[in-house]
Amino acid sequence: MVDLARAVHDTAADPAEIYRVRELNFAREDIKVYLTEGYLIFSKPIDGRRVWVAFSSDVEGGDAEVIVLPPTRSERASLAGFIQSPNLDEHIRSAFMVFTDGTADQLLEQIQKDGTGRKALELGPAKAAEWSAVATNIATSMQLRLVEDILSPIGEGSLAFLALSGKTLGNFDIIMDGREENQITARRRAERDGKLGYELWTSFPARSVRNGRASVADGGFSLASYKIDASLDAVLRITANTKIAVKVGAKPRRVFSFSIAKAMQIRSAKIDGQPAELLLGESMRSRIAGAGDEQPVLVVATSTMEANSVHEFEFEHEGNVITSAGNGVFFVNARGSWYPHIALGVTAFDLRFRYPKRLTLVTAGDPVEDTVDGDWRVTRRRISVPIASAGFNLGDYEKTSASAAGMTIDVYGNRTVEDSLRPRMVFVPTPPPVPPMARPRGRGMGETMEGTVTMIPIAPDPLRRLKAVAADMTSSMEYYAGMFGPPAIKHVTVAPIPGSFGQGFPGLVYMSTFAYMDPQDRPAALRNARERIFYSDLIVPHEAAHQWWGAVVTIERSADAWLLEGLANYSALMWIEKKKGVKEMQLILDGYRSELLDDTTGKGAADSAGPIVWGDRLTAAENPDAWRAITYAKGSWILHMLRKRMGDERFISMLAELRKRYEFKVLTTEAFRALAVEFRPKGLPAESIEAFFDNWVYSTGVPALKVKSSIKPGAAAFAVTGMLEQSGVDEDFSVDVPIDVQIGRGPAQTIWVRSSAGEVPFSATFKQAPSKVGLSYDILAK
Repeated sequence: MVDLARAVHDTAADPAEIYRVRELNFAREDIKVYLTEGYLIFSKPIDGRRVWVAFSSDVEGGDAEVIVLPPTRSERASLAGFIQSPNLDEHIRSAFMVFTDGTADQLLEQIQKDGTGRKALELGPAKAAEWSAVATNIATSMQLRLVEDILSPIGEGSLAFLALSGKTLGNFDIIMDGREENQITARRRAERDGKLGYELWTSFPARSVRNGRASVADGGFSLASYKIDASLDAVLRITANTKIAVKVGAKPRRVFSFSIAKAMQIRSAKIDGQPAELLLGESMRSRIAGAGDEQPVLVVATSTMEANSVHEFEFEHEGNVITSAGNGVFFVNARGSWYPHIALGVTAFDLRFRYPKRLTLVTAGDPVEDTVDGDWRVTRRRISVPIASAGFNLGDYEKTSASAAGMTIDVYGNRTVEDSLRPRMVFVPTPPPVPPMARPRGRGMGETMEGTVTMIPIAPDPLRRLKAVAADMTSSMEYYAGMFGPPAIKHVTVAPIPGSFGQGFPGLVYMSTFAYMDPQDRPAALRNARERIFYSDLIVPHEAAHQWWGAVVTIERSADAWLLEGLANYSALMWIEKKKGVKEMQLILDGYRSELLDDTTGKGAADSAGPIVWGDRLTAAENPDAWRAITYAKGSWILHMLRKRMGDERFISMLAELRKRYEFKVLTTEAFRALAVEFRPKGLPAESIEAFFDNWVYSTGVPALKVKSSIKPGAAAFAVTGMLEQSGVDEDFSVDVPIDVQIGRGPAQTIWVRSSAGEVPFSATFKQAPSKVGLSYDILAK
């Protein structure tokens, strides 16, 4: 493998394979390339295949054209926002094109077969030198990916990477990557906030995936179980031995791709006890999909392994993923990537930790071992149900426990606060002792009190709400168990983490330290009504809900991440509704509406950044709050509106079925839409649910809605007539809008009206006189 990696690094153009081409055209999925007139030079073969070609239109009449037509309204709008056109149709000066699917060899064969090109050997040396320098720069940054594809079965996760120089758009990339959830991407290198990154013009599934003829490549293997033995030394550096049971997929293979946190270093790897080759890289995705917090690792077996065979992979790795927040409080980084892992699938874990006994280490699973050996403590836990990832936490903790509905909840809190929350010091003047029988005297202007100055610490108590956190965690999980069925792991541990966030792992919840503090003790920026509700009321039941939405039901694509976060957040809202009433829930939803619509940054309302299924792509939006607002706020509103259309009984039944049907399975947005159609109430057509998802989930826009109405008494009934006006969204935005009719003191009756551009009439009759007709609260609207 080292020789292959070196060959990729040293790749060069082949001066003997340069052609003057004319009308040489090819297509890869939704990408169409027309090489009208110019020079085409091929790379030298690597392991028997050519992996890149370069094109130049530097001839009289030279030209080439590339076309990409996004398939959805939101993607066309995204592309238009960058290049002022909903379709990409660009004439290009030059192109450097990397292929791992055999395209380069196919083009060479086509030229030789049908005469679309003739050799131009006189230009070979000059063009070879020119393009070899480009190849070294680009191919080196994709080294691991090229090695992986060359060693993988033909066609598995194939790549087409086109670095183009456009005549009007300048330099940009078009990518078709069979290993990505959105295989087709167009982007341009750009600087943002002083950092180089990418403008992501458009990204969508390839045609073959959209029509069901193909699926995203899964890496060709799966994981059956983990056994990790980790030691934390006195400064909390981790040294670990990780054994993984790996099952080869349907095709024989030799190369296996893992990821691990950049803070960790893999020292060695074995397969079935025998040393295996390791290839480490800066990032196989850095040139293709951008760099992240993880690094890739390729493991290559000495020989090809049979399909469906099972093998033990063993890694020795070490690093620093624990940082001190000061004052005896610690922060665990890389919570799900401190060991070698893959992106897909769930598996069982056996975890053993050896660490300083002055600390408490917590992790998920059933207790197997808790012993003390001198200055060290050993904790071992076994997780028998399949989960996606396993984390741990540690600190100097105090603990409280509770149980309910067959579950045990252990909640830990730090005994001290991190440095950023250390006690403030105030100066208090203290008058000198007053002599016996002395009479007080008045002070004249300018006279100061004499005495000493005392420094009094005002310390926030990191355990003040420990029991409140435990009570909310217990009661919310009991509530969810009653609606959705029992959680996968019935022993759940909660422990604090410095910062303003929480994270729910299966059986282990990282809880923001602010949730443990009284509102008045939190930093001033977190004392407004919104933050008070979040840290005192919402964060605990939200993370509790991830024991269902994330631990039991899982996802594989960032496009579906909104489902887990939306379901967890809306489950928390339902619990708050039960605990504190409808008005408290409506208050939170009102805040979410403001988050989505307000343009406080001057970079556009958050909702306009993109549809909720864009997932991580929303983090690149101009509005820095877009991802959070759309994922959590709009996700909650989508589920709330769906609940109101279905009714409480059917909505809750749907969620219970969701948990049952997708236990330890992968949920997608389309599967969730199908389930909503299945559980829709009688009389609600499937087209209504389809339109709901098309407009609220797959598109952007929050409509401005107005209702005009009149009430006319009749001989036996009262007639309500009116107009529903919609504006502020695309003309094809159309959803069922609830209009409430209040009669007496009973609950409002709802008229459902399908909106469209402009005004839509509606009418209904009632036996009693309505007192009020207006837009229902239960819809996200301006």
